[in-house]
Amino acid sequence: MSNPSQTTLRHRWKSAIRRVRELASIGHALISTSHPYMAHIVPMRRCNLSCAYCNEFDEVSNPVPLPEMLARIDHLARLGTSVITISGGEPLLHPELDAIIARIRHHGRMAGMITNGYLLMPDRIQRLNRAGLDHMQISIDNVQPDDVSKKSLKVLDKKLQMLAEHADFHVNINSVVGGGIQHPEDALTIARRALELGFTSTIGIIHDGSGQLKPINEKEYSIFDQVRNLSKRHYSRFNHFQEAIAQGKPNDWRCRAGARYLYICENGLVHYCSQQRGWPGVPLAEYRRADIIREFKTEKTCAPNCTISCVHQVSYIDHWRAPQTSKTSPGLPSGNAPDLVNIQLS
Repeated sequence: MSNPSQTTLRHRWKSAIRRVRELASIGHALISTSHPYMAHIVPMRRCNLSCAYCNEFDEVSNPVPLPEMLARIDHLARLGTSVITISGGEPLLHPELDAIIARIRHHGRMAGMITNGYLLMPDRIQRLNRAGLDHMQISIDNVQPDDVSKKSLKVLDKKLQMLAEHADFHVNINSVVGGGIQHPEDALTIARRALELGFTSTIGIIHDGSGQLKPINEKEYSIFDQVRNLSKRHYSRFNHFQEAIAQGKPNDWRCRAGARYLYICENGLVHYCSQQRGWPGVPLAEYRRADIIREFKTEKTCAPNCTISCVHQVSYIDHWRAPQTSKTSPGLPSGNAPDLVNIQLS
């Protein structure tokens, strides 16, 4: 068994090194606009849960073969991508996830993951440590599981305790309000528990299936505001984006999706985001700097009413420069997707 003081020192050292790498990546983004800052990549569309609001999973897909995933990571690195976050579906279902994370770190990129946390055990966390994972996010939707979501604090609290004891990577817990969540006050309980365990805490609003605005009620807004005020002020709170979302108001910003932010689906296609799949819909292997430059200067007409916080935060790096001179109008999600999604806010 490891010495607790030695473990604390190791965690602090790794956190300091990670912070230096993060600051370096932001500095590089301020100097150059011709590379993506963040990419979300899907190695596994299948999920072991079926939350009522989610349109980003299925129950049948096979994992993307490892050689194909490594080729996609290699190409993102060639494009200069600073942060590569693995999402899904449930990425922990991919049998060779550790090798995917290790490939991201092999290229010197920040490696993140979004997971429901159900499959975490101490040995699995240690494997993620060895692979070099930098960041993990888990969304917890309620205190007790219900028909909307099984991602409850009751089920996941033991997993959180395991992470607090074993994880060398940063852990963020995202709670939610809106969209059929029966007890919005649960978000406050979840946020407090996250901070108690030494994690960071963010809060999300469940909006419609195109990532567009849907204001929350007075009680939900009160909870939303209390959770935000629990956490330290940081990058994503330097603007009024969140406030407008909570009140159902449009935002004035320049979306750099397709340039600074890429969403790569399980089929290897580049999309603006998880809620605008099909735009531009180009295979990642064919994506070039010319595409990045074009999309950097292209206005997305869905931007004013968008709630995709990660895209906004990445785009905000360049809010002060390069007015967009062309325009595109992404469509709504296709197929029979549910009309609710969980949009993270910080």
